Amino acid sequence: MVTARKKAAGGAAPESGAEHNSGVRVLKKYPNRRLYDTQTSSYITLADVKKMVFAGQAFEVRDAKTSEDLTRSILLQIILEEETGGVPMFSTAALEQIIRFYGHAMQGVMGDYLEKNVQSFGDLQTKFAEQSKGLAFSPELWTQFLGAQAPMMQGLLGGYAEQSKTLISQMQEKMQEQIQQASALFPGIPGLPGFPKK
Repeated sequence: MVTARKKAAGGAAPESGAEHNSGVRVLKKYPNRRLYDTQTSSYITLADVKKMVFAGQAFEVRDAKTSEDLTRSILLQIILEEETGGVPMFSTAALEQIIRFYGHAMQGVMGDYLEKNVQSFGDLQTKFAEQSKGLAFSPELWTQFLGAQAPMMQGLLGGYAEQSKTLISQMQEKMQEQIQQASALFPGIPGLPGFPKK
């Protein structure tokens, strides 16, 4: 819930003028862990930021003193609350696997892969929502709808699977290119193509 307060911690009024450039809503994070929305000149909560995400509002979170970008940190806090507060999206095994990619040579590739797949899944969800617009669903109607939409869903999921397969192929090609570049730069290193393993 938005609580309108004009003064930040320490009594100074937060600045609200120049931050609204280019349509990006600027939120300031103060040392007392409170978030200040420069557009509405009020303090907001993580729940309010979550609503902004759902609404597709472009925003960034900046440290009030250093202007450091804290947007990712705030988004991760929202994910943590969602994961601990309700039905988690990630299994323990999935989280462990994601952690294993940090510091690994494939970290950047994995990040791109996840981002593209999440975007593809979002597109799939949007197409499904467009197909089902204007329908009031009871459990019986929902079952009938899904039965009638099976070919459409198979087509959408098939397209998603094909796109995922393409991304994996691109990832493999990129890795092969990197291996070839490394073997050209460092000939004779064990484990690279053209050099026998120990």
